[in-house]
Amino acid sequence: MNKNRLAIGFAFALLLAFAASAFVYHAFRQAAAAPAAVAMQHIVVAAEPLPLGTPLDASKLRTIAWPASEPVTGMFTKVEDVTNRAVITNVAENEPILEAKLAPREAGAGLPATIPAGMRALSVAVNDVIGVAGFVTPGTMVDVLVTGTIQGQAQATSTVTRTILENVRVLAAGQKMQQDRDGKPETVPVITLLVAPEDAGKLAMASTEGKIQLALRNTVDVKATSPAPVLESVLFAGGEAPAPEKPVVVMHKVAAPPPPPPSPFTVEVISGGKRETKSFPNQ
Repeated sequence: MNKNRLAIGFAFALLLAFAASAFVYHAFRQAAAAPAAVAMQHIVVAAEPLPLGTPLDASKLRTIAWPASEPVTGMFTKVEDVTNRAVITNVAENEPILEAKLAPREAGAGLPATIPAGMRALSVAVNDVIGVAGFVTPGTMVDVLVTGTIQGQAQATSTVTRTILENVRVLAAGQKMQQDRDGKPETVPVITLLVAPEDAGKLAMASTEGKIQLALRNTVDVKATSPAPVLESVLFAGGEAPAPEKPVVVMHKVAAPPPPPPSPFTVEVISGGKRETKSFPNQ
């Protein structure tokens, strides 16, 4: 009887040990398969597409979860930290709002907030051809060409086209109302370019005294080429460009100075014990 009880107890202990080991094994497998918990934080993103110059408020922003171990330089974690500031570039929906994409708080909103210090924004009226058929949009880069006439010798004029500005950023493209020659209002496309102060004068002169044309370029192509001017006479005649006009030098004959007068004669006169020297003109 004791042997049977011992055998039953031994069998029960083995069964209990097997069950415990199976439970521990299963628990270890689940722990190994489960991913480690990732610490998260919230960052501010755009709740909708934000065009350049848009002032930010709570309705245009929201927060999303972001791994705390992967911070983004210039990111914000609170919506109130970026309100009342303007974006200086186009921002897509759900794109993080970063410090580098915002104008200073004191700069206000709208187009003025997008103009960097030391630069100027200048608007010029264009048409569909000058605006490259609508492909000139905010953020694109263009070259500015101007066509006008130059005065040559003998009152002769020649038409020339030259590139006056290269790699200029387009800040805005819109419409404005102005009167035509008959005094009727009409809609005119307007392109606003970001230029240096010294280039603003060139652009203003070109748009008023000549005819401008915009050449669209790749935004990653920043190399300055400085193309040579194109003369109408050369373009249509097929010849070589005329040599630059040389200044005319007029020679004036200068009269020679008169010769110096001849030296006078000198005579020594002795009278008694007195000696003196006298001079007489040499004629």
